[in-house]
Amino acid sequence: IDINVDELDTPDEADSFEYTGHDPTANKDSGQESESIPEYTAEEEREDNRLWRTVVIGEQEQRIDMKVIEPYRRVISHGGDSGYYGDGLNAIIVFAACFLPDSSRADYHYVMENLFLYVISTLELMVAEDYMIVYLNGATPRRRMPGLGWMKKCYQMIDRRLRKNLKSFIIVHPSWFIRTILAVTRPFISSKFSSKIKYVNSLSELSGLIPMDCIHIPESIIKYDEERSYKRSVRTSCLYNDPEMSSMEKDIDLKLKEKP
Repeated sequence: IDINVDELDTPDEADSFEYTGHDPTANKDSGQESESIPEYTAEEEREDNRLWRTVVIGEQEQRIDMKVIEPYRRVISHGGDSGYYGDGLNAIIVFAACFLPDSSRADYHYVMENLFLYVISTLELMVAEDYMIVYLNGATPRRRMPGLGWMKKCYQMIDRRLRKNLKSFIIVHPSWFIRTILAVTRPFISSKFSSKIKYVNSLSELSGLIPMDCIHIPESIIKYDEERSYKRSVRTSCLYNDPEMSSMEKDIDLKLKEKP
């Protein structure tokens, strides 16, 4: 069979492909508008940076969810107006347990994990030389108390330089619970660190160790201290006015005087 190829009606190459690109008139004819990809504005980028903070702890990069810990950032602060005391300008770091989250939160462990990173990274930023920590334990219900694991982790993650430069760890209004926690953790901490722990039972006693104008005390702590002081004074007054107690005290005084 003789076939004349030139006489065959073959499609042009351009006709064999249907144009699927965007026709600027297509949407105009259909009355539909095209969807555009939203731009990531500079303001949104700044907002994102505010919501997340990247820090390096123990040579590892960590990200902190700043939004979730926002209500609890007051847990750690740099003293008061000056934040320093003494001739050597020792830094004072205040840790207020009353600002910790409630353990009944559904996301409690997530909050505490991010708060842990925030506390450690903030401590490294605040401290350059010698420093002391004032731990305000008063006005803190049991459900807000940090757990043993959290406190142990904090100690282990603190840089060696920070442990060495810590001159004193003062616990104000220590409860039976916090004393027990520290007793249990004693095997995990060095004897040098243990020797730096001091317990004070009132703000008046604390004022004998550091100038009170160097630190900021939350109102709830001040109120708690006043209530404790009032209860102590009432108890002392009752004992003093009790005839039996007064007689017993007099006998003790006489015996002490009779001793050579």
